[in-house]
Amino acid sequence: MPKRKVAALEKVEADLVSLQYKIRRDPRSYAQEFYDQWLAYDAQRQIFVSSPATASSEDVKKFHDLVDLVAHVANLYPEITAPFPDHLKELLNQHHAVLDKELREKIVGSLVLLKRKDVIDSTSLLTTLFPILINTPSKTLRSLLYTKIISDLREANNKTTNHKLNRTIQTVLHNLVTSDRTSTKGMWACRITRELWRRQVWNDARPVDVMKEACLSDNEKVVVGGVRFFLGGDKEREEALEDDASDDDLDLKKVKHQGTINKKTKKRSKQYEKAIEKIKKQEKKKHAPHPLNFSALHLIHDPQGFAEKLFQKHLQNTKNKFSLENKLLVLQLVTRLVGLHKLTIISLYSWFVKYLSPKQANVTSFLASLAQATHNLVPPDVIEPLIVKIANEFVSEASAVEVCAAGINSIREVAMRQPLCMNETLLQDLVMYQKSKDKGVVMAAKGLQSLYREVYPELLQKKFRGKQATMGLRSGEIKLRRFGEEEEGGIEGLELLARYKEEQKKKKAAEEAEEDENGGKKAKKDDDEEDDGFNSDEWEIGSTDSESSGGWIDVSSDEEDDGPAKKKARKSKGGDDDDDDEAPDLVEKEDPAAEAERITKLATTTILTPADLAKLQELRREAKLDKMLGTTQSKRKKELIEKHIEDGVTAEDIELPAMLGKKSTKEERVALARDGKPGREEHKSTQAIRKSKKEAEGKSTTNKEKARKKNFLMTIGKARAKNKRSLVETKKALTNHIAKSKQGGRRRNGV
Repeated sequence: MPKRKVAALEKVEADLVSLQYKIRRDPRSYAQEFYDQWLAYDAQRQIFVSSPATASSEDVKKFHDLVDLVAHVANLYPEITAPFPDHLKELLNQHHAVLDKELREKIVGSLVLLKRKDVIDSTSLLTTLFPILINTPSKTLRSLLYTKIISDLREANNKTTNHKLNRTIQTVLHNLVTSDRTSTKGMWACRITRELWRRQVWNDARPVDVMKEACLSDNEKVVVGGVRFFLGGDKEREEALEDDASDDDLDLKKVKHQGTINKKTKKRSKQYEKAIEKIKKQEKKKHAPHPLNFSALHLIHDPQGFAEKLFQKHLQNTKNKFSLENKLLVLQLVTRLVGLHKLTIISLYSWFVKYLSPKQANVTSFLASLAQATHNLVPPDVIEPLIVKIANEFVSEASAVEVCAAGINSIREVAMRQPLCMNETLLQDLVMYQKSKDKGVVMAAKGLQSLYREVYPELLQKKFRGKQATMGLRSGEIKLRRFGEEEEGGIEGLELLARYKEEQKKKKAAEEAEEDENGGKKAKKDDDEEDDGFNSDEWEIGSTDSESSGGWIDVSSDEEDDGPAKKKARKSKGGDDDDDDEAPDLVEKEDPAAEAERITKLATTTILTPADLAKLQELRREAKLDKMLGTTQSKRKKELIEKHIEDGVTAEDIELPAMLGKKSTKEERVALARDGKPGREEHKSTQAIRKSKKEAEGKSTTNKEKARKKNFLMTIGKARAKNKRSLVETKKALTNHIAKSKQGGRRRNGV
């Protein structure tokens, strides 16, 4: 076979790769060779700077290889390669639009490599790449630069937070958004900030300020990017954390098992060591303190001013030409801010009036936003016209059942946050819809009735209040909170601990009283026995007349007179228990004011010990269990009013009763049955599924399965030997087999 001719370029490439390897091994010996290549690089660079578009493919290839060589060994010759980073930055900034694709990617990669070798810092790299990312028309270059910027920022904040670099980049992004509010360049600021927030590289208030300015931009795309960050950024971060946790899962037993059954090599031993190190890191992460990840909505500075500007600029402004979908996104953000921070924007509620109609597109989203914007500090006079409007437009016998159910459910969601917005007449009309023939309408009406049983049962007629609400009104446990009244804060479940301690004190006092009473009786009995046994001389001798009569002698003693008097005094002190049957109920049902005073006293005058905290946790669990099982009256007032404050209300929540009441089709039932089950391309037996599962997990097969797959020629000798055995040999083999099976097989596992 003739020897293949090697092209000149292939020889040069091979020479440069080998030279790079030799320079790394011994930089001082190959300093002259490197200097020659540096001169060649400088000559090629000048050609590209003068006319980069007219360079031939051979020149591009040669310059590509020279840049690669210098970038890999630049840290070994810092004096010679000092201007090298500036050369690359100049070439990339001035000619990135006309440079060859591969050469352009090589220059970007070389700059990143120089940063990793600490030739340049992250600030210099990012300030070079970021302007090109914004201005370049090339989609591939934008994608490359975006990836490099994100990865560099992650590496810079890997071990410790690099505050200086973060502040520099955040300032650049903030200026990018605020400098030209009509430009689409702010989209890159949104993308970078959102990605770094999702990966928890940035988690403070500064990136939130960048996205806040993006929401106030004049460009629709930038506004939508900023709004989506506030509505879904925290959820994305939680999903990313869950994905990282699932990716880190490693089966150490599987790796160890493979090491025992396979041939032992250095590669497998290294894999096993890496697996152990990874598991140690996982354990360290599990025991590490949980970081305080505040929601972006909580980190907004001046939420009142931000919500007002957002509402006035994008919703109230009639000149705004946003699409309905994007307007709904802005509305969701405004209402989330109002509900979460309990803001007051009175003009927002009057703005809703024109959209509360069944014919309005996406009306359930408007209803959900209205519910989000309601809280206990909104004046009821502002909400009541909207409730009446929803009832008139949606809830009637002529309306479709889906519309009626959505209307009642939206009224319930609003009333959950501000119960005072409802009047008695309207509530009675809405509750009567539980007699409807449609299941969805009935569920929505009963939900409204259950809500007002908890928060304001006085508005309901007596027959609709229910037993628990009626008893709560009589005892004073259920009390209507007036407008603007806030519930007193404190330790959750402290009233349970106070009640438990009070019961323990009563129980202990009762036991002590019983012991004192039993002790008094026992002492009296002992005194009587002592008097009979040892003080017989003190008895007075009666006359013969009394003796002859055979009767008892009446002896008066002070002790006998005092005993019943003490018992009577004890009874009078405890109260007339026998006369008043309602006394136990009065003792059990304590006045709410006295209970609040007792809780306040416990919180302000007592230091809770570890035992008290443990008991408090136990009482909380018991209370939750009783609530779930329905064994006690559930005090859901606070939970119902504060529902959806963090997660927000969606259109699905408004449509839920109608969806539950509607009968599902066969296709929906089949899809629901298949949901969560592994998809099968073809029908397989259970044994085949188990087998494929074992193979996917890397587990070995059984001896029987191995014997079936064995080559016939390998098993023919054993088969012939079995056929030639006599009856005595067969019996002996079976006996040995039974004996081994009883002992647990060849390894004696049964012993």
